[in-house]
Amino acid sequence: MEKGYQIISVNNILYSCGSKAQRNGEQFIDVHVLGFVLTGELHLTTPEKVIIMKAGSMGLIKRNQLVKATKVPPPGGEFSSINIFLTQDILRKYISEIPQDITGKTHGESFFEIQKDALLKAYFQSLQPYFQAPERFTPQLAELKTREAFELILNIEPELKEVLFDFSEPHKIDLEAFMHQNYMFNVSIDGLAKLTGRSRAGFKRDFEKIFRTSPGQWIKQKRLEQAYYLIKEKGIKPSNAYLDVGFENLSHFSYAFKQAFGINPSSLLHA
Repeated sequence: MEKGYQIISVNNILYSCGSKAQRNGEQFIDVHVLGFVLTGELHLTTPEKVIIMKAGSMGLIKRNQLVKATKVPPPGGEFSSINIFLTQDILRKYISEIPQDITGKTHGESFFEIQKDALLKAYFQSLQPYFQAPERFTPQLAELKTREAFELILNIEPELKEVLFDFSEPHKIDLEAFMHQNYMFNVSIDGLAKLTGRSRAGFKRDFEKIFRTSPGQWIKQKRLEQAYYLIKEKGIKPSNAYLDVGFENLSHFSYAFKQAFGINPSSLLHA
């Protein structure tokens, strides 16, 4: 459970509610996620842009994406949202039972905003009572509600079938360019390998050939160098900089920073 947040999950449907701003930990999204913000705001940072989902907003995050998510409660209130995780198994089962006319058109976007629709909004609101009595929200009901979501989405945004039912995997891409663009995202080696179209062994082999060091050491050094720049040149407080560059723990960041540069990060603000 996320600190300070109530998380209720039934099969592939998740409800989240809390009164404090919260950043997500894992930033590799490996399945499509359909989300609805009930209250507060959800700030999504992708390698290309920042997306702000306000209360009442709906959207689809495409699978195999890097996304930093920050939950922002309204003043004096709570952030709350419902996410439906659309796994490949769920999608394959749906399309096998209800075939779709797929053209194979590719979409490079990482996020698709879904236009506001009274029926889809009512659908998400209809899920809320289930989280008050999760013991009654059976796997069979979760499957039915997921199928209902498909029907509503494809009725409103029929072109999304090209995204949802694209089962292809990432192809091999330029590893050096990818790492320089995305080192600030918290992603496992397996996730990085998948995103760059490689096996774990192939990723590590190619990485060490290009950078002459291990992925862990290179990422750590790049994050520290970026943090130095943000604090020294931009005046950003270390308590904010460590999150911006991808560290998860302030004390670990401060220790690593002093090891690398010989000074505490806070000293740069007064240098």
